[in-house]
Amino acid sequence: MAIYPEASNCIVLRNRNRNLPVLCLAIERRSTMSNAAADVPPHHEWKNVAWLAFLGTIGSLCVSLTLNYLMLFSEMLTPFGRSMITATVLPLVICLPLFVFIGLKLVEIRRYRRELNRAATFDTLTGCLNGRVFTSLIERRAIKPSVPGERSGAFLVIHPEHLNAINLRFGLSWGDEALRLIASTIRSGVRSQDVVGRIGASMFGVFLPGTSEAEAKTVGERIRANVSQVYFAPQGAEEILAVTVGGVVFEEDLDFEDMFRPAEESLSGKGGFELSRIQRASA
Repeated sequence: MAIYPEASNCIVLRNRNRNLPVLCLAIERRSTMSNAAADVPPHHEWKNVAWLAFLGTIGSLCVSLTLNYLMLFSEMLTPFGRSMITATVLPLVICLPLFVFIGLKLVEIRRYRRELNRAATFDTLTGCLNGRVFTSLIERRAIKPSVPGERSGAFLVIHPEHLNAINLRFGLSWGDEALRLIASTIRSGVRSQDVVGRIGASMFGVFLPGTSEAEAKTVGERIRANVSQVYFAPQGAEEILAVTVGGVVFEEDLDFEDMFRPAEESLSGKGGFELSRIQRASA
């Protein structure tokens, strides 16, 4: 069975020549709603809050006065009984709905916060870390002091092949599906402590801390082999996915740019995978 793109509420808007990232209509709608909310003057918001507080207070007073008025005509209740009923019923009638409402709002706020944090951390198309977060993690590790011997590792740059041809032949939605499949394959081929990020419209970065040159080669070759085995059949026509991998092995932590430049240059290597080594700087 062919793998078809997942149902989405997104309308893809991408520059065909530059292969810019996807813009979704759902995100655009949220942005429009957020902008509309931001355009509301502050005094209008306070006016709504004041009206809500006023109406809530009036409603609570009406409930309290009505309950006390009705109990005045009850000859079976003693003054102590009336006070106990008032002290019990009023909190249930007024406070219970109020605190339920506040609790639901807090849950909604936490959910929105998680969604915002995820949207700010992960790429919406592939599920990998976005470029800014990925770069920041590597930069923080470079400046963070660590035990000698733990600063070595490898950095891989992975570029999907024939992606533009897939976009032109089958449409941008199938190109996005190819990116999702490749990203999922990359994540499944690395360790839990390794970091995978989308660092370009059609480029992924893999940071392998504490990895030797032999281990980095194994990871790179495994990713290329796994990607080539992914079943991808846009519109029923089976296509073979492939990636080019370039990378560097380092003996001490480097800035992102110092790793990215030589790794990107290695993408042009023969055989689809080339790994270079950055020697330790002399003291």
